[in-house]
Amino acid sequence: MIKKLLIVAMFISSIAVSQERPHDGKEAHVAVLHEVSNKEVVQSVYPDAGKVEKVNDYWFRILGPDNKTVGFAMSSLPFCKDVKGYNDLTPVMIITDKNWIIKKVALLSNKESLGYVRRLEKRGFFDQWVGKTVKDAKKVEVDGYTGATFTGKAVSKNVDFLLNNGAKKLPKRN
Repeated sequence: MIKKLLIVAMFISSIAVSQERPHDGKEAHVAVLHEVSNKEVVQSVYPDAGKVEKVNDYWFRILGPDNKTVGFAMSSLPFCKDVKGYNDLTPVMIITDKNWIIKKVALLSNKESLGYVRRLEKRGFFDQWVGKTVKDAKKVEVDGYTGATFTGKAVSKNVDFLLNNGAKKLPKRN
């Protein structure tokens, strides 16, 4: 019985301190910028993508080598300047195919702790929206914050913003 109580107490305390708020200046805390290339994110889904064109406020058209549309992308970078994770902004990119089915959700350049981001990746956090249409993805009940609460919630807010606003302005498929 005591072993069970100790295990439960250790589990609860590890959750409580797993990702606390940034330091208030009493201790040195240096956030490191992790640069992520938009081009690399796009080409991780569409390796032959040759060009990206802005379609409207939210959407970009991804063109293949033959200049035909292969998919679309949205970035929260210009919009979600007040959505911060553990250290700073957590901009995301959502990439879809021509039928608005999500192929990838990726964290763009950020200052989040790499260990927390990897923890989210290992738990399939970014894959929760993959395979769903933009409209259906709005219904996803996000799971997987444990151990990276601030980062996960901020990423979710960015994704929600894009899904809610981007769904209203879907570009023509061409």
